[in-house]
Amino acid sequence: MKELIARASLFSQIEAGHSFWSKEIHELGSLVVYEKLLSGGYGLSKHEKLISALRSTSGEKVIETIFNYGAQLLTPSDLVWPEQLHDLANPPIALVVKGNAQILKTDSLAIVGTRNPTNYGARIAGDFAAGFVDREWAIVSGGAYGIDSYAHKGALIAEGITIAIIACGIDVNYPAGNARLFSEICESGAIVSEFMPGQKALPNRFLTRNRLIAGLSKATLVVEAAFRSGSLRTAREAAEIFRPVMAIPGAINSPTSEGCHRLIGERSAEIVTSVADAVEFVGVHSGQSMRE
Repeated sequence: MKELIARASLFSQIEAGHSFWSKEIHELGSLVVYEKLLSGGYGLSKHEKLISALRSTSGEKVIETIFNYGAQLLTPSDLVWPEQLHDLANPPIALVVKGNAQILKTDSLAIVGTRNPTNYGARIAGDFAAGFVDREWAIVSGGAYGIDSYAHKGALIAEGITIAIIACGIDVNYPAGNARLFSEICESGAIVSEFMPGQKALPNRFLTRNRLIAGLSKATLVVEAAFRSGSLRTAREAAEIFRPVMAIPGAINSPTSEGCHRLIGERSAEIVTSVADAVEFVGVHSGQSMRE
């Protein structure tokens, strides 16, 4: 119990994705890090602000606050904790999950891409989501407008499970226009956050959460992405932990496909043009056969 309380306190006060603290807590455990911090083992003056915040934080209150928002604090000691996240260089201290936490251990495909897709990209995202749902995989994305939304909707229309990993607190509907979508996702799937309720979506937090999208999924598919896109970051995060990465080709003069063509040209992603292509590629690389 002390480990859980210490982890809850650390989770509430350390910014998600912090490489040093993530590694320390992963290797030593929350209670050891918590007690070492408070005793000055990491330097009293160097971490004065964090130490002060921890001393005024109640781990029990953190857990209660999350529960009051209809969610739960998931930690590595929980049976439903997705072990695949430990492959990340900076695994999460904990996760706030609203919905069905058990599905986080389900085989899943990440579908990511631009917030301003073409009709082609929107259709492809939905089709691939439905295709993998038919094979009993979950669909993971970031809950944003554009490709993310079409991927989530494609999974739901196919009566499948989808997971939205967001860059803010689970009580913050960001983007606001997706409030209804988030509600539908929670009915059978889950919304996952690495932030306390009330925390706003900041630019750096989108990059931080991208590693979770890559880490939670067995493979990543980039549908449409500009030459410089956060989706490419997700793809590279996936490649770094040796997960299959795929990209959909588009018209050679389409700005929304430049990022996909870049990944394909760099041999950073496998080109796929059908669900069957993706199934075969992922099936080979995941070591698991998928039901046709």
